[in-house]
Amino acid sequence: MTALAAPLAPGLGSRATRFLRTCVSSPGSIALSLALLLALGYTLPDLVDWAFLAGHWRGGPAACDHTYGACWTFVAARWSQLVYGAYPPAQWWRVDIVFALVLAGGAALLSRRVLYKGLIGLLLMAVAPPVAAVLLLGGVLGLQPVSVTAWGGLMLTVVLGGAALAGALPVGLVLALCRRSSLPVIRYLATGLIEFLRGVPLIPLLFIAMNVLPLLLPPGTDLSPLMRIVVAFILFNGAAMAEVFRGGLQAIPKGQYEAAHSLGLGHAKTMALVVLPQAVAIVTPGLVNVAVAIVKETTVIYIIGLFDFLTEIQAGLQAPNWLLGDQVRDTGYFFAALVYWAVCFGLSRVSARLELQRERRL
Repeated sequence: MTALAAPLAPGLGSRATRFLRTCVSSPGSIALSLALLLALGYTLPDLVDWAFLAGHWRGGPAACDHTYGACWTFVAARWSQLVYGAYPPAQWWRVDIVFALVLAGGAALLSRRVLYKGLIGLLLMAVAPPVAAVLLLGGVLGLQPVSVTAWGGLMLTVVLGGAALAGALPVGLVLALCRRSSLPVIRYLATGLIEFLRGVPLIPLLFIAMNVLPLLLPPGTDLSPLMRIVVAFILFNGAAMAEVFRGGLQAIPKGQYEAAHSLGLGHAKTMALVVLPQAVAIVTPGLVNVAVAIVKETTVIYIIGLFDFLTEIQAGLQAPNWLLGDQVRDTGYFFAALVYWAVCFGLSRVSARLELQRERRL
Protein backbone atom coordinates (compact mmCIF):
# COMPACT_ATOMS: atom_id res chain seq x y z
CA MET A 1 0.00 0.00 0.00
CA THR A 2 1.41 3.38 -0.96
CA ALA A 3 2.24 5.63 1.97
CA LEU A 4 0.35 8.86 2.12
CA ALA A 5 2.39 12.01 1.52
CA ALA A 6 2.86 14.28 4.49
CA PRO A 7 0.42 17.17 4.37
CA LEU A 8 1.80 20.57 3.58
CA ALA A 9 1.55 23.45 5.97
CA PRO A 10 -1.79 25.27 5.71
CA GLY A 11 -1.73 27.56 2.70
CA LEU A 12 1.81 26.65 1.69
CA GLY A 13 0.92 24.27 -1.11
CA SER A 14 -1.87 26.47 -2.45
CA ARG A 15 0.37 29.53 -2.50
CA ALA A 16 3.15 27.69 -4.32
CA THR A 17 0.66 26.26 -6.80
CA ARG A 18 -0.90 29.65 -7.50
CA PHE A 19 2.54 31.17 -7.94
CA LEU A 20 3.66 28.51 -10.42
CA ARG A 21 0.40 28.72 -12.36
CA THR A 22 0.76 32.49 -12.62
CA CYS A 23 4.31 32.14 -13.94
CA VAL A 24 3.21 29.81 -16.77
CA SER A 25 -0.31 31.12 -17.37
CA SER A 26 0.51 32.57 -20.80
CA PRO A 27 3.41 32.78 -23.26
CA GLY A 28 4.13 36.30 -22.08
CA SER A 29 4.27 35.17 -18.45
CA ILE A 30 6.60 32.32 -19.36
CA ALA A 31 8.93 34.66 -21.27
CA LEU A 32 8.96 37.21 -18.45
CA SER A 33 9.62 34.52 -15.83
CA LEU A 34 12.53 33.13 -17.85
CA ALA A 35 13.96 36.64 -18.35
CA LEU A 36 13.79 37.34 -14.60
CA LEU A 37 15.42 33.99 -13.81
CA LEU A 38 18.23 34.73 -16.27
CA ALA A 39 18.73 38.19 -14.76
CA LEU A 40 18.87 36.76 -11.25
CA GLY A 41 21.21 34.01 -12.36
CA TYR A 42 23.52 36.59 -13.91
CA THR A 43 23.62 39.12 -11.07
CA LEU A 44 22.82 37.26 -7.84
CA PRO A 45 25.89 34.96 -7.68
CA ASP A 46 28.30 37.88 -8.05
CA LEU A 47 26.42 39.91 -5.43
CA VAL A 48 26.41 37.02 -2.95
CA ASP A 49 30.11 36.40 -3.59
CA TRP A 50 31.06 40.07 -3.08
CA ALA A 51 28.79 40.71 -0.10
CA PHE A 52 29.19 37.49 1.90
CA LEU A 53 31.57 34.85 0.55
CA ALA A 54 34.47 37.24 -0.14
CA GLY A 55 33.46 39.76 2.50
CA HIS A 56 35.88 40.86 5.22
CA TRP A 57 34.36 40.17 8.63
CA ARG A 58 37.38 40.57 10.89
CA GLY A 59 40.29 42.92 11.23
CA GLY A 60 40.60 46.68 11.05
CA PRO A 61 40.79 49.06 8.10
CA ALA A 62 43.87 47.28 6.77
CA ALA A 63 41.77 44.21 5.97
CA CYS A 64 39.77 46.22 3.42
CA ASP A 65 42.63 48.16 1.83
CA HIS A 66 41.76 48.02 -1.89
CA THR A 67 40.78 44.36 -1.76
CA TYR A 68 37.79 42.60 -3.32
CA GLY A 69 34.82 41.87 -1.11
CA ALA A 70 32.49 43.80 1.16
CA CYS A 71 34.14 45.50 4.14
CA TRP A 72 31.87 44.48 7.01
CA THR A 73 34.58 45.47 9.47
CA PHE A 74 33.58 49.08 8.71
CA VAL A 75 30.03 48.37 9.87
CA ALA A 76 31.31 46.59 12.99
CA ALA A 77 33.70 49.42 13.86
CA ARG A 78 31.03 52.11 13.42
CA TRP A 79 28.16 50.11 14.91
CA SER A 80 27.59 52.24 17.99
CA GLN A 81 27.51 55.47 15.96
CA LEU A 82 25.21 53.92 13.36
CA VAL A 83 22.70 52.83 16.00
CA TYR A 84 22.98 55.37 18.83
CA GLY A 85 24.68 58.41 17.31
CA ALA A 86 26.27 60.47 20.09
CA TYR A 87 23.88 59.21 22.77
CA PRO A 88 25.75 58.57 26.07
CA PRO A 89 26.89 54.91 26.21
CA ALA A 90 25.75 54.56 29.81
CA GLN A 91 22.18 55.39 28.70
CA TRP A 92 21.99 53.10 25.66
CA TRP A 93 19.60 50.84 27.57
CA ARG A 94 16.91 53.50 27.18
CA VAL A 95 17.30 53.40 23.39
CA ASP A 96 17.23 49.60 23.50
CA ILE A 97 13.89 49.72 25.33
CA VAL A 98 12.45 51.96 22.60
CA PHE A 99 13.69 49.56 19.91
CA ALA A 100 12.18 46.65 21.85
CA LEU A 101 8.81 48.41 22.02
CA VAL A 102 8.86 49.04 18.27
CA LEU A 103 9.78 45.42 17.51
CA ALA A 104 7.14 44.09 19.92
CA GLY A 105 4.48 46.24 18.31
CA GLY A 106 5.53 45.11 14.85
CA ALA A 107 5.50 41.45 15.92
CA ALA A 108 2.00 41.86 17.37
CA LEU A 109 0.75 43.36 14.10
CA LEU A 110 2.36 40.57 12.08
CA SER A 111 1.13 37.71 14.30
CA ARG A 112 -1.81 35.70 13.02
CA ARG A 113 -2.98 34.97 16.56
CA VAL A 114 -3.40 38.60 17.53
CA LEU A 115 -6.81 40.05 16.73
CA TYR A 116 -7.89 43.67 16.35
CA LYS A 117 -4.64 44.71 14.70
CA GLY A 118 -6.11 48.07 13.71
CA LEU A 119 -6.87 48.89 17.35
CA ILE A 120 -3.38 47.81 18.38
CA GLY A 121 -1.88 50.06 15.71
CA LEU A 122 -3.88 53.05 16.94
CA LEU A 123 -2.81 52.38 20.53
CA LEU A 124 0.82 52.21 19.43
CA MET A 125 0.49 55.54 17.67
CA ALA A 126 -1.01 57.10 20.80
CA VAL A 127 1.14 55.52 23.52
CA ALA A 128 4.55 54.86 21.96
CA PRO A 129 5.56 58.50 21.16
CA PRO A 130 5.13 59.91 24.70
CA VAL A 131 6.78 56.84 26.26
CA ALA A 132 9.71 57.10 23.85
CA ALA A 133 10.03 60.85 24.51
CA VAL A 134 10.20 60.31 28.28
CA LEU A 135 12.79 57.56 27.92
CA LEU A 136 15.02 59.33 25.44
CA LEU A 137 14.83 62.89 26.79
CA GLY A 138 14.96 61.95 30.46
CA GLY A 139 14.85 64.61 33.15
CA VAL A 140 11.96 62.85 34.92
CA LEU A 141 11.58 59.65 36.95
CA GLY A 142 15.25 59.81 37.86
CA LEU A 143 16.42 59.56 34.25
CA GLN A 144 19.49 61.54 33.24
CA PRO A 145 18.53 64.30 30.78
CA VAL A 146 19.98 63.87 27.27
CA SER A 147 19.92 66.71 24.76
CA VAL A 148 18.41 66.03 21.35
CA THR A 149 21.68 67.23 19.82
CA ALA A 150 23.15 63.89 20.95
CA TRP A 151 20.52 61.89 19.08
CA GLY A 152 21.61 60.27 15.84
CA GLY A 153 21.92 57.14 13.79
CA LEU A 154 19.16 54.57 13.49
CA MET A 155 17.65 55.84 16.73
CA LEU A 156 17.02 59.25 15.21
CA THR A 157 15.55 57.71 12.05
CA VAL A 158 13.12 55.58 14.08
CA VAL A 159 12.16 58.45 16.39
CA LEU A 160 11.62 60.93 13.57
CA GLY A 161 9.67 58.45 11.46
CA GLY A 162 7.50 57.33 14.37
CA ALA A 163 6.76 60.88 15.55
CA ALA A 164 5.95 62.03 12.02
CA LEU A 165 3.64 59.06 11.45
CA ALA A 166 1.88 59.44 14.81
CA GLY A 167 1.30 63.15 14.20
CA ALA A 168 0.42 62.94 10.51
CA LEU A 169 -2.43 60.44 11.05
CA PRO A 170 -4.71 62.71 13.15
CA VAL A 171 -3.71 65.79 11.14
CA GLY A 172 -4.58 64.03 7.89
CA LEU A 173 -7.89 62.78 9.26
CA VAL A 174 -8.92 66.23 10.50
CA LEU A 175 -7.95 67.85 7.18
CA ALA A 176 -9.91 65.22 5.24
CA LEU A 177 -13.01 65.79 7.37
CA CYS A 178 -12.65 69.55 7.02
CA ARG A 179 -12.32 69.24 3.24
CA ARG A 180 -15.64 67.38 3.16
CA SER A 181 -17.33 69.86 5.50
CA SER A 182 -20.60 71.50 4.47
CA LEU A 183 -19.27 74.88 5.65
CA PRO A 184 -17.63 76.59 2.64
CA VAL A 185 -15.07 78.53 4.71
CA ILE A 186 -13.75 75.42 6.45
CA ARG A 187 -13.80 73.42 3.22
CA TYR A 188 -11.91 76.06 1.22
CA LEU A 189 -9.32 76.65 3.94
CA ALA A 190 -8.66 72.91 4.28
CA THR A 191 -8.45 72.50 0.51
CA GLY A 192 -6.02 75.39 0.18
CA LEU A 193 -3.79 74.10 2.97
CA ILE A 194 -3.74 70.56 1.58
CA GLU A 195 -2.94 71.69 -1.94
CA PHE A 196 -0.20 74.04 -0.70
CA LEU A 197 1.50 71.37 1.41
CA ARG A 198 1.21 68.78 -1.36
CA GLY A 199 2.53 71.19 -3.97
CA VAL A 200 5.65 72.31 -2.06
CA PRO A 201 8.67 69.96 -1.86
CA LEU A 202 9.73 68.77 1.56
CA ILE A 203 13.12 70.52 1.59
CA PRO A 204 11.67 74.07 1.35
CA LEU A 205 9.28 73.16 4.17
CA LEU A 206 12.26 72.08 6.28
CA PHE A 207 13.92 75.46 5.76
CA ILE A 208 10.64 77.22 6.57
CA ALA A 209 10.36 75.20 9.77
CA MET A 210 13.93 76.02 10.74
CA ASN A 211 13.84 79.76 9.99
CA VAL A 212 10.21 80.97 9.87
CA LEU A 213 8.49 78.80 12.49
CA PRO A 214 10.37 80.36 15.46
CA LEU A 215 9.15 83.81 14.34
CA LEU A 216 5.51 82.65 14.53
CA LEU A 217 5.80 81.34 18.09
CA PRO A 218 5.25 83.45 21.21
CA PRO A 219 8.34 85.33 22.50
CA GLY A 220 10.57 83.16 24.63
CA THR A 221 9.44 79.93 22.99
CA ASP A 222 12.37 77.99 21.59
CA LEU A 223 11.83 74.73 19.77
CA SER A 224 14.78 72.44 19.20
CA PRO A 225 15.78 71.79 15.57
CA LEU A 226 14.42 68.26 15.87
CA MET A 227 10.99 69.50 16.98
CA ARG A 228 10.86 71.95 14.08
CA ILE A 229 11.66 69.13 11.66
CA VAL A 230 8.96 66.95 13.23
CA VAL A 231 6.42 69.74 12.68
CA ALA A 232 7.44 70.01 9.02
CA PHE A 233 7.19 66.26 8.53
CA ILE A 234 3.77 66.12 10.21
CA LEU A 235 2.32 68.88 8.04
CA PHE A 236 3.83 67.57 4.81
CA ASN A 237 2.74 63.96 5.30
CA GLY A 238 -0.53 64.97 6.98
CA ALA A 239 -1.58 66.56 3.68
CA ALA A 240 -0.77 63.33 1.85
CA MET A 241 -2.73 61.29 4.38
CA ALA A 242 -5.65 63.73 4.09
CA GLU A 243 -6.07 62.74 0.45
CA VAL A 244 -5.83 59.07 1.37
CA PHE A 245 -8.51 59.47 4.04
CA ARG A 246 -10.69 61.51 1.65
CA GLY A 247 -10.64 58.64 -0.84
CA GLY A 248 -11.76 56.25 1.89
CA LEU A 249 -14.57 58.55 3.00
CA GLN A 250 -15.81 58.90 -0.56
CA ALA A 251 -15.87 55.10 -0.91
CA ILE A 252 -18.50 54.73 1.81
CA PRO A 253 -21.97 54.47 0.18
CA LYS A 254 -24.56 57.07 1.07
CA GLY A 255 -26.79 54.28 2.31
CA GLN A 256 -24.47 53.90 5.30
CA TYR A 257 -25.14 57.50 6.33
CA GLU A 258 -28.89 57.11 5.77
CA ALA A 259 -29.03 53.88 7.78
CA ALA A 260 -27.16 55.50 10.69
CA HIS A 261 -29.46 58.53 10.65
CA SER A 262 -32.51 56.26 10.57
CA LEU A 263 -31.26 54.68 13.81
CA GLY A 264 -31.17 58.09 15.45
CA LEU A 265 -27.42 58.65 15.28
CA GLY A 266 -26.22 62.21 14.86
CA HIS A 267 -23.49 63.31 12.49
CA ALA A 268 -20.65 62.88 15.00
CA LYS A 269 -21.72 59.39 16.07
CA THR A 270 -22.32 58.38 12.47
CA MET A 271 -18.77 59.37 11.55
CA ALA A 272 -17.20 57.80 14.65
CA LEU A 273 -19.15 54.53 14.78
CA VAL A 274 -20.12 53.80 11.18
CA VAL A 275 -18.12 55.72 8.59
CA LEU A 276 -14.60 56.06 9.99
CA PRO A 277 -14.04 52.38 10.94
CA GLN A 278 -14.92 51.35 7.38
CA ALA A 279 -12.93 54.16 5.78
CA VAL A 280 -9.79 53.42 7.80
CA ALA A 281 -9.97 49.75 6.85
CA ILE A 282 -10.26 50.70 3.18
CA VAL A 283 -7.34 53.14 3.16
CA THR A 284 -4.89 51.00 5.15
CA PRO A 285 -2.68 50.24 2.09
CA GLY A 286 -2.53 53.93 1.22
CA LEU A 287 -1.61 54.88 4.77
CA VAL A 288 1.19 52.31 4.80
CA ASN A 289 2.48 53.76 1.52
CA VAL A 290 2.74 57.15 3.22
CA ALA A 291 4.49 55.50 6.19
CA VAL A 292 7.06 53.95 3.85
CA ALA A 293 7.59 57.35 2.24
CA ILE A 294 8.14 58.91 5.69
CA VAL A 295 10.90 56.40 6.47
CA LYS A 296 12.69 57.26 3.23
CA GLU A 297 12.13 60.99 3.65
CA THR A 298 14.04 61.00 6.94
CA THR A 299 17.28 60.88 4.93
CA VAL A 300 16.89 64.56 3.89
CA ILE A 301 17.46 65.91 7.40
CA TYR A 302 21.21 65.87 6.80
CA ILE A 303 20.83 69.24 5.06
CA ILE A 304 20.11 70.91 8.41
CA GLY A 305 22.90 69.18 10.31
CA LEU A 306 21.09 66.26 11.96
CA PHE A 307 22.90 62.92 11.78
CA ASP A 308 20.41 60.23 10.91
CA PHE A 309 21.34 56.65 9.99
CA LEU A 310 22.46 57.40 6.44
CA THR A 311 24.36 60.52 7.49
CA GLU A 312 26.25 58.54 10.14
CA ILE A 313 27.36 56.14 7.41
CA GLN A 314 28.52 59.04 5.25
CA ALA A 315 30.39 60.55 8.19
CA GLY A 316 32.13 57.24 8.82
CA LEU A 317 33.17 56.98 5.17
CA GLN A 318 34.90 60.36 5.47
CA ALA A 319 36.99 59.29 8.48
CA PRO A 320 40.73 59.26 7.55
CA ASN A 321 41.26 55.62 8.53
CA TRP A 322 38.43 54.45 6.25
CA LEU A 323 39.45 56.26 3.05
CA LEU A 324 40.45 52.96 1.47
CA GLY A 325 38.67 52.84 -1.86
CA ASP A 326 35.33 51.82 -3.28
CA GLN A 327 34.85 48.64 -1.23
CA VAL A 328 34.27 50.50 2.04
CA ARG A 329 31.95 53.04 0.40
CA ASP A 330 29.96 50.36 -1.43
CA THR A 331 29.61 48.32 1.74
CA GLY A 332 28.31 51.30 3.70
CA TYR A 333 25.64 52.15 1.17
CA PHE A 334 24.77 48.48 0.64
CA PHE A 335 24.22 48.07 4.39
CA ALA A 336 22.07 51.23 4.45
CA ALA A 337 19.98 49.86 1.59
CA LEU A 338 19.48 46.58 3.46
CA VAL A 339 18.33 48.37 6.63
CA TYR A 340 15.89 50.68 4.83
CA TRP A 341 14.56 47.76 2.78
CA ALA A 342 14.00 45.70 5.93
CA VAL A 343 12.06 48.52 7.61
CA CYS A 344 9.92 49.28 4.55
CA PHE A 345 9.31 45.59 3.83
CA GLY A 346 8.19 45.10 7.42
CA LEU A 347 5.69 47.93 7.03
CA SER A 348 4.36 46.39 3.82
CA ARG A 349 3.88 43.05 5.59
CA VAL A 350 1.96 44.78 8.38
CA SER A 351 -0.30 46.28 5.73
CA ALA A 352 -0.82 42.84 4.17
CA ARG A 353 -1.78 41.38 7.55
CA LEU A 354 -4.28 44.16 8.18
CA GLU A 355 -5.83 43.64 4.74
CA LEU A 356 -6.04 39.88 5.29
CA GLN A 357 -7.75 40.36 8.63
CA ARG A 358 -10.27 42.73 7.03
CA GLU A 359 -11.02 40.24 4.23
CA ARG A 360 -11.64 37.46 6.75
CA ARG A 361 -14.17 39.60 8.58
CA LEU A 362 -16.14 40.34 5.41
